[in-house]
Amino acid sequence: MRKFFPFFSIIYLLGVMSGCSGIKFVTVETCEPAQITLPNNIRSLVIVNNVVQQPDNVGHDNRPIGHSQSERVTASSDSVAIFYTEALAQFLDEEEYFQPVFYYNKPLRDDPHFFQEQPLLPETMNRIRKETGANAVISLDMLIIKTNKRDHFKRQGYTYSDLTGKISSTLRVYMPTMEGKIPTVHYEDSLRWEGFDIRDDWVYSDAMIPSREEAMKLLAVRAAEKMTYVLVPQWVIQDRWYYTTGSSLMREGAALAKRGKWTDAIAKWETLFRSQSNNINKAKAANNIAFAHEMMGDMEEAYTWAVIANDLFTEQSGTNALESRRSLIYKNELNRRRGNSTRIDIQN
Repeated sequence: MRKFFPFFSIIYLLGVMSGCSGIKFVTVETCEPAQITLPNNIRSLVIVNNVVQQPDNVGHDNRPIGHSQSERVTASSDSVAIFYTEALAQFLDEEEYFQPVFYYNKPLRDDPHFFQEQPLLPETMNRIRKETGANAVISLDMLIIKTNKRDHFKRQGYTYSDLTGKISSTLRVYMPTMEGKIPTVHYEDSLRWEGFDIRDDWVYSDAMIPSREEAMKLLAVRAAEKMTYVLVPQWVIQDRWYYTTGSSLMREGAALAKRGKWTDAIAKWETLFRSQSNNINKAKAANNIAFAHEMMGDMEEAYTWAVIANDLFTEQSGTNALESRRSLIYKNELNRRRGNSTRIDIQN
């Protein structure tokens, strides 16, 4: 069954640090929606490997010491697609958003056409769904990994090098649908290592690069982790702040906020806001009210007060002042989050 992800932020750690006098910085967790919203009837998934193994002589270069041009080398990508799909199945299962998540351990392709994608046919999708009982099939339909190694110098017989790996993959979500749409995710990423190229058991160094085969598997697992964020809502840690000094009402509201009494804190800060003629003090109160509404999950009200705070800071101090720039960042973040609210509601 789908795991419930509330949209509102929750306090993760309150009062982490005070960066300057009169400001309390806090760390919060916010729920970010999955990039792909699947229908509510999709409760379980099965992950399949639908790629041809990359030929050993495709995608790998090496530039030796003293050379200006790279030369083609070979490296085995054996089991890399399995690492990718098994890791994806494990990561998705651990999220407990789709239950259960199956791993289909039979490769679907045995043809030699590595560079050609062959999306699943409806009959193949339905056969796999029937075999596993899953509602939808997540298929790895393309996987290309390149490695480029540059050798710099030798020390005690070992070469110091840098290795860059690049991965490109395509995932598709196959499910029964009247619209005939197939959600597709293209992913590209890279990792870089620098150190000694040591391939024996006699020497160890803190600065070592992996073999090309190890690098490809590391890239595959990283890609699988990133794809989890595409399919499942995630909690993200962010920084927030509120003002704590300036008047008794500000301090009273801050004390209430520290105990999570947001409605009472808002009442104190709104009273302060209405009683002030100084724009800076009004802006600080408005910022606090915005923060409190965000903590209560009311993005629309939070954004309204964040706009007021930013306008007042800008009017008083100009656009380049620290408070103006900081409040603008917060206003834009709340605007982004309220734009995600509908997607979060649907995914819940």
